[in-house]
Amino acid sequence: MLELFSLAIALSMDAFAVSIGLGAKQKTELRKIALMSAVYFGIFQALMPFIGYWAGKGVIHWADTYTPWIAFVLLMLIGIKMIYESCRPGVEENIKTITHPVMLTLAIATSIDAMAAGFAINLLNINLLFSCFVIGLITCLLSYAGVFLGAKSGTKLENKAELLGGIVLIVIGIKILLTSIFT
Repeated sequence: MLELFSLAIALSMDAFAVSIGLGAKQKTELRKIALMSAVYFGIFQALMPFIGYWAGKGVIHWADTYTPWIAFVLLMLIGIKMIYESCRPGVEENIKTITHPVMLTLAIATSIDAMAAGFAINLLNINLLFSCFVIGLITCLLSYAGVFLGAKSGTKLENKAELLGGIVLIVIGIKILLTSIFT
């Protein structure tokens, strides 16, 4: 269960960081932007692991002995990507107006990692629908709060959230690998 919450928090860090950036840039209509962030990011973060889980399910029987290594590599790559992106300016800096197409694009972009992580859910022996619900709910709550946090703090926290998420995913990947080696 702790792994699921750690995974959910780590996966939500992209959306949280973007929400902080949106709040820092858009000082008006914060409730509307926060609600849009919560809905779009929450739905896509919940949907993508579901897709990744089922895509990985077909491969998992074929590569059964390599599954922990595959999950380790995927989580490591996602974590490294998040750490790398934490050092770069966010895409939301170029956004002038928050529209539904903009939010859809941001939601898809921030949830691609969650699709890859859905493959790792196969290894955690937890209920898929419950996992997707928890990931979506945590993302929804953090995205909503992120807009207001960004409006108050500016972009100072944006990169730190993504960095933390990357580190957590790497730790989960290492744990999966070590567990498979030593059990």
